[in-house]
Amino acid sequence: MISALLPNYNRAPLAFERGEGAWLWTTDGRRFLDFGAGIATASIGHGNKHLADAIAAQAHKVMHVSNLYRIPQAEMLAQRLVDATFADTVFFCNSGAEANEGMIKMMRRAMFANGHPERYKIICFEGAFHGRTLATLAATGNHHYLEGFGPPVEGFVHVPLNNLNAVRNAIDGQTAGIMIEPVQGEGGIRSADIQFMKDLRSTCDEFGIFLGLDEIQCGMGRTGKLFAHEWAGIEPDVLSAAKGIGGGFPLGAVLAREAVGKYLVPGTHGTTYGGNPLACTAGNAVLDVILAPGFLDEVVRKGNALMAGLKQIAVDFPSVFEAARGKGLILGLKCVIPAGEVQAAFTAQGLMTVTAGENVLRIVPPLVITDSDIAEALAMMRRGAAACLPDVAKVAAQ
Repeated sequence: MISALLPNYNRAPLAFERGEGAWLWTTDGRRFLDFGAGIATASIGHGNKHLADAIAAQAHKVMHVSNLYRIPQAEMLAQRLVDATFADTVFFCNSGAEANEGMIKMMRRAMFANGHPERYKIICFEGAFHGRTLATLAATGNHHYLEGFGPPVEGFVHVPLNNLNAVRNAIDGQTAGIMIEPVQGEGGIRSADIQFMKDLRSTCDEFGIFLGLDEIQCGMGRTGKLFAHEWAGIEPDVLSAAKGIGGGFPLGAVLAREAVGKYLVPGTHGTTYGGNPLACTAGNAVLDVILAPGFLDEVVRKGNALMAGLKQIAVDFPSVFEAARGKGLILGLKCVIPAGEVQAAFTAQGLMTVTAGENVLRIVPPLVITDSDIAEALAMMRRGAAACLPDVAKVAAQ
């Protein structure tokens, strides 16, 4: 008999009742160091007082009115994002999948409005993850995710990451744009090379197509820049954001240049909940923290310290780990043994992580982790890695 809550997740037998910073406590009193952050979503930590107080205060006033009316909180958040980025305009929604749907529609609609209705195809990359809607599943291109849902939505072409020849060969008279994650999260913390990102920008300019960036997981400060593409010194035409943008409150956004966004006029796109007063209050509170002087510099510093520790662990446990990868606080350990086994060993030590593609264990803690959190996490990883060793190796390690 099916459970009341649809069993479409393999849930761990843990139920959390409260959190503080990077720590979570279960209903039965156990404490865990959360280096998964709700899949890179609890950007400014659990129980953040500034965020919680802002949400509570707004909830006592008005939570939702719909986009039939002006929403000052959304106007403020949009202006702040415009001021801090390449964008001229912002559309708010509820999730990453919705943000990517909006980005796809913007690129296609802009081509249509400029007299090129035939240009609707979008070049995507192997190993990508763009969401669970029918269109974003097609953009993802993973056969396992697509199975059983009928014919994939047309218009998405997939090429290898960091292969400019493959990109250029895929461009034809039906191409509207390119859609890429600067750092693939679900795909195994796989980074697009800096030069490749620069080449994509120049290629889009050359062929008159749009560059769309999915920064749902790698954006909002996670790499040490507000958005990861800034490391390459380029600007996209349109960008999707979610996860960390609301610090755990459901919020997504599409940031766009005027030349792309202006064609989504009334009647072409919409949302009921997106950009409501409560969600945008959360978004503004998160920006207060992330844009504070020195905050992103600290993400870089802490990311470097954590990466150094991960690299040493990979060296010290070569039968468990192959290498460390990533940037800032979107990091991963490529495993030799099944990543799920390593994740279970880490959980047994009190450390929460997330598996990803390419047999990688994803390490995406809240951006507010402390140096002591990092030290404790690395110690837990060492104990967990030791527990994964064969019995003979365990004796030798002792």
